[in-house]
Amino acid sequence: MHPTHSTESSIGEPTWEIAELFPRQGHWSEAEFLSIRSNRLMELSAGRLEMLPMPTQAHQLIVMFLYHQFFNFISSRQLGMLLVAPLRVKVSDGRIREPDIVFMAEENKDRRSNDYWLGADLVVEVISNDDPKRDLETKRREYAEADIPEYWIVDPRDSTICVLKLTVPGSPYEEAGVYRSGQQAASVLLGGLAVDVNAVFAAANA
Repeated sequence: MHPTHSTESSIGEPTWEIAELFPRQGHWSEAEFLSIRSNRLMELSAGRLEMLPMPTQAHQLIVMFLYHQFFNFISSRQLGMLLVAPLRVKVSDGRIREPDIVFMAEENKDRRSNDYWLGADLVVEVISNDDPKRDLETKRREYAEADIPEYWIVDPRDSTICVLKLTVPGSPYEEAGVYRSGQQAASVLLGGLAVDVNAVFAAANA
């Protein structure tokens, strides 16, 4: 925590006067978080702003390849809306996340708003090397607690795709499958949607 300054910041110092206009870590409300209009990627968790790393080219190529695979399947059947980050998804009171890819079924469209979505029906996260635990543990728990029926964890480190399903609302996820080279990662929620694992990770080298 920085000290309170009674005079103008000196040259070379952070602009404390502006920083002090904003809430301290641990005290951010949802309304204050949602009022931020910035191109910085950030999430809200228990009153704290969590700054996300800038995606790499490989990360974005994987995300966009998956998006097109999902979009072609969903749009041809008019199943709902599919978007990519940045898009705020409220997973519980005081927690707002930014999944890499997020789908909301047509029958749940009333849970979509311009500022944020209230949960989702399927989310995808592509793991970055900066903080794998965030996607593997923290978000796995939070998305399950938010009753999001399906969660894909795409891991470029070992070229695997883990598809998690929510069998009982409020319970932890169960593995529907961990898919590797030569296999097709299949959705449970979107029956008939399957994605070639090799193609997903080859997209990073386009």
